[in-house]
Amino acid sequence: MKLLIATLALAAAALAHATPVDDLVIAAEMNDPRVVQALLAKGVDPNLTDNRGRTALFTAVREGSQRALEALLAVPQTNVNAVNADGETPLMLAAIRGSLPAVKALVKRGADINRKGWTPLHYACSGPDNGVAEFLIAQGAELNARSDNGTTPLMMAARYGSGDLVPLLLKAGAEPRAANEQELTAADFAKRGGRDRMAADLRAAMADRQRAADGAK
Repeated sequence: MKLLIATLALAAAALAHATPVDDLVIAAEMNDPRVVQALLAKGVDPNLTDNRGRTALFTAVREGSQRALEALLAVPQTNVNAVNADGETPLMLAAIRGSLPAVKALVKRGADINRKGWTPLHYACSGPDNGVAEFLIAQGAELNARSDNGTTPLMMAARYGSGDLVPLLLKAGAEPRAANEQELTAADFAKRGGRDRMAADLRAAMADRQRAADGAK
């Protein structure tokens, strides 16, 4: 009984200290656009963090709360290119989740497709994708973008992505001969991921590109 009373007391204390920002983040988590809209209309800053360090926008993306996300994006105050503690943007998180509706909504609102270091396309090539990579490429994503250690989206796709991503990237013009700081190519990434057939296809693509380059001299 004492434990129950103590638990209730803690819950009551937490509610007593809840702020409008806390309510906004919870509404985003619960995918409740009406509460999101009401709180934003009252002037709640969508870019502030709650008592757990979360923002409403990142929470909506992480939880797949599409309706709440669209409500947040409807106001000009929302910083669509905010960066979290790991240097990730909302678009990067939506990309690695393979959430095409969220990706489209964020891009329409002005989310940066290209950025220094890891990019949304890197992230799209590391997850379930669901058409995200193709969409980002169509929107002008840099195919051969380099992370801080020289990794390209093709390398990520070769080891972690769905099987159709490598052909998609190669067809779009990704460079299979590129190597990262460890001198690893996309073929090496595929080999390390146990994707021997893909590694062979990438080595063949490397040879084709080299022959084309030699013939152009």
